[in-house]
Amino acid sequence: MEKKSITSRAHCLVLAFPGQGHINPMLQFSKLLERQGVRITLVTTRFYSKNLQNVPPSIALETISDGFDEVGPQEAGSPKAYIDRLCQVGSETFHELLEKLGKSRNHVDCVIYDSFFPWALDVTKRFGILGASYLTQNMTVNNIYYHVHLGTLQAPLKEHEISLPKLPKLQHEDMPSFFFTYEEDPSMLDFFVVQFSNIDKADWILCNTYYELDKEIVDWIMEIWPKFRSIGPNIPSLFLDKRYENDQDYGVTEFKRDECIEWLDDKPKGSVVYVSFGSIATFGDEQMEELACCLKESLGYFLWVVRASEETKLPKGFEKKTKKGLVVTWCSQLKVLAHEAIGCFVTHCGWNSTLETLCLGVPIIAIPFWSDQSTNAKLMADVWKIGIRAPIDDNKVVRREALKHCIREIMENEKGKEMKSNAIRWKTLAVKAVSDDGSSHKNILEFTNNLFHP
Repeated sequence: MEKKSITSRAHCLVLAFPGQGHINPMLQFSKLLERQGVRITLVTTRFYSKNLQNVPPSIALETISDGFDEVGPQEAGSPKAYIDRLCQVGSETFHELLEKLGKSRNHVDCVIYDSFFPWALDVTKRFGILGASYLTQNMTVNNIYYHVHLGTLQAPLKEHEISLPKLPKLQHEDMPSFFFTYEEDPSMLDFFVVQFSNIDKADWILCNTYYELDKEIVDWIMEIWPKFRSIGPNIPSLFLDKRYENDQDYGVTEFKRDECIEWLDDKPKGSVVYVSFGSIATFGDEQMEELACCLKESLGYFLWVVRASEETKLPKGFEKKTKKGLVVTWCSQLKVLAHEAIGCFVTHCGWNSTLETLCLGVPIIAIPFWSDQSTNAKLMADVWKIGIRAPIDDNKVVRREALKHCIREIMENEKGKEMKSNAIRWKTLAVKAVSDDGSSHKNILEFTNNLFHP
């Protein structure tokens, strides 16, 4: 598709939830729209915008308030207090932003809003602007929350096995964690369910997945939401179709020298266990000690990302850099997963990490922490068959011997070769989805054409 002239360019406002796991894929999607001639303005909260170091210069940046502009969300005191304040102040300041832009030459044609902000659609519709909901979790998880919204699934869970349309049979340990904290605090489950309260009024419903990964669910949901489209995986092009080789990162984090790559360069192919649990998961001292001892006692190489706030939980005397292992506070995960030295990924199974793993063909060991991660782990182990879910004991701790067994299964045994083969298959399908005539590429073209010719 040829890019439109400047005078005819459609203008999309992209409203992202203030978190790395939301900003990254939505910004990546914005880049795809920009390449089709769409003008993009990224919007996030005033406090979170201070973390955005490298937004591409072609993308404008605007902000709204969440009510905590100086100190940030921790000032709220609780997730519920933050969500309530964000809804109230966010909707007011978003209205003011659309009003301001409407009076200038920056007329907005479409608002693409994180589905965690259902109020954004209500504000958008007051201005007669197209509204597109962007789902940042996978379709199995969306299906689960949608059925809670419909009332066909309730918390707390009564039945041990959960059966929902087009999903595998799910046990309690496969369900999002907020079902099990509902009685003491219903606010988190309510927050995830309310994203579907008005979604049927959206002009488009977009999801960061690809059709081949979720065929049956997508076919089913399109009967309910005809304007649903899969538009993922939204990861930088260099690690997917390589169509745009200068697209090497998400573009919102500060550049850092990546010593991990230098360390990996002299390791044999498929010999390194990569361990990382994202930007939120926090484990207790006991779990951290079990992880450390497993890696130290295992025969192979390991690369472990331990955030600076978690370093004090490492066992006393644990060396952060040896010939066998390297512990760092940060790495470029995409570059690490793409490195041929990586043999498996020990992960919390956040959806972005899951998609990156699928796109780069790496088998996994799942140690989910909370939220949708247990459901993602179920899919990776039992549906997509690219990994193992590490067993936990009665204290919900993965013991060192159990983790050693999982590592051996993937790195040394026939089962690991099967998982690697499956991972490569999903990688191939992901690349196909975003390439010319691929399912996601065609959906993105349909969406952008609709912006220019509604």
